[in-house]
Amino acid sequence: MEQMDVVTFGETMILFNPDTRGPLRYIHTFHKSIAGAESNVAIALARLGHSVGWFSKVGEDEFGRYIVSTIRGEGVDVSRTTTDAKHSTGLLFKERFAHVNPNVYYYRKNSAASTLSVKDLDEDYIKNAKVLHITGITMALSAEARETVLKAIDVAKEAGVKISFDPNIRLKLWGIEEARPILLEVAKKADIIFPGIDEGKLLLGIEDPEELAQAFLAMGCSRVAVKLGKEGCYVVDGKEAHYVAGYPVKQMEDSVGAGDGFAAGFLAGTLRGLPLQECAQWGNGVGAMAVLVHGDMEGFPTLSQLQEFIGNKAYVDR
Repeated sequence: MEQMDVVTFGETMILFNPDTRGPLRYIHTFHKSIAGAESNVAIALARLGHSVGWFSKVGEDEFGRYIVSTIRGEGVDVSRTTTDAKHSTGLLFKERFAHVNPNVYYYRKNSAASTLSVKDLDEDYIKNAKVLHITGITMALSAEARETVLKAIDVAKEAGVKISFDPNIRLKLWGIEEARPILLEVAKKADIIFPGIDEGKLLLGIEDPEELAQAFLAMGCSRVAVKLGKEGCYVVDGKEAHYVAGYPVKQMEDSVGAGDGFAAGFLAGTLRGLPLQECAQWGNGVGAMAVLVHGDMEGFPTLSQLQEFIGNKAYVDR
């Protein structure tokens, strides 16, 4: 079995993006894509030149086939993904109305991915990765899915596989009182963690980036990348710390996927052994490029495109 740079897993849904703005009751046309934090990271890493595996459960339906085909087409290994004849593939609708960020409607209760269980894990597949990337979203889907994530972490830790963790708190899926102790338990096992300021406040009551980073270092994380939105990020590894400015974007089309892009860019730099500050620059660059287009994963760049965007390579347009 060829070693993967990163293995990740979780639910990917069919995304219906409205063609126009307004309340969904007045929207009649949508375009179809996919949406899932873990598959976003997998696709972004694959475009940056890394070997990546993603697995999940999808319905035995056309939407499930579309998801698997799309992710496979991006160069991600999907060989451990299974189908479920009894449960459907999850759906997600975006609504562009009254808010800067799109409103999201989930139709994922009792979805195929929510039935992920320990028996769906290929432990050797996880052991053969350099990094296991997980998010808090999968643990919010069901008790079975939560148990599966915790088992995968234990398998990875025993094999010396690094744990990358994005809390990705989704309050539409579970309440913070339920989520907090579970996410903090996972944070203590993570090597790399990607909290946002809002998540720091929810989990620890901390809004200051430096205090937040130090709190996660104290839990045992070796690298902390605090996401600061358009301002960039604050990164620490116990030896050095940097505020790294974000890249200006003239017109944001869709903010969803930016955090996943940041995680992928940072992991790509880490896997290449780049200095901490440069890893942060890569993360900021991928995150910024993600917001330039509609859709969750469509804006993720290739390595060459990223280097042009962050100014490391000259851009030739003709």
